[in-house]
Amino acid sequence: MKLACQEGMVPGNTLEEKLENLGRYGYDAIEFGGRGLPERVQAISEALSESAVKASTVCGGFGGCLLDPAKAERDRAVADIKALLSAAADIGAVGVIVVPVLGPPRLPDLSPYKTAVEIERELLVAVLDPLGAHAASVGTLLLLEPLNRYETHLLRRLGDAAAVCSRLGNPNIKLMADFFHMSIEERDVAAAIRACGQWLAHVHLADSNRLLPGFGHTDFVTGFRALRDVGFSGYMALECGVPGAPEVELPLCADRLRQMIEAATA
Repeated sequence: MKLACQEGMVPGNTLEEKLENLGRYGYDAIEFGGRGLPERVQAISEALSESAVKASTVCGGFGGCLLDPAKAERDRAVADIKALLSAAADIGAVGVIVVPVLGPPRLPDLSPYKTAVEIERELLVAVLDPLGAHAASVGTLLLLEPLNRYETHLLRRLGDAAAVCSRLGNPNIKLMADFFHMSIEERDVAAAIRACGQWLAHVHLADSNRLLPGFGHTDFVTGFRALRDVGFSGYMALECGVPGAPEVELPLCADRLRQMIEAATA
């Protein structure tokens, strides 16, 4: 298991400074936001080539919505995600994190034929299929992220995303697990990880209060033990608030996380 941190959390006036700081703090990789990423590919690639810090993943940043009733909005999302997948491959990132829809359903309820959620599930498979093919063609992954009930209604648990991955059967469509969202939605975080481990390709780290690990009550050691049991060896990226000076708290967090990983893998 390797540690990463989102770009916006890292001190530094330039990407080069951020990468230097991350390396000193004890992190292996950096997670980029997707907004404007295709235009940054050359600059990012040049900066990464001079650093031991790698690109872990690309988080969102696309327009439109995959499950919007307007075809133009769906097409916009598909086009943007394809561009992000290509950019992710160019910078050596594992994949692009995608949330299919935020908030309540946008599609109509057509009961008794099908509910809005039933229609969404069918449409999601249809729109993800060509995106998975594109991910395979460029050599990266599309990563489905379940969110908590206050942010989305559709994919809220790991099992929800795993069911989509299983139905598609495309090895380039995987899921990611976020400890903050799991602390709200999963009855047993470790059991959820073990049940869905074959599709798991990335992890987000945040404590129960969405601060750095160690500032809430999440049992990370038990979760990390489950990740070990399913053979996860990928990146775990911080996506959370920093309660203090990042130049102080981020190195402390890296040390704390490595102690947790050691305890989980002992």
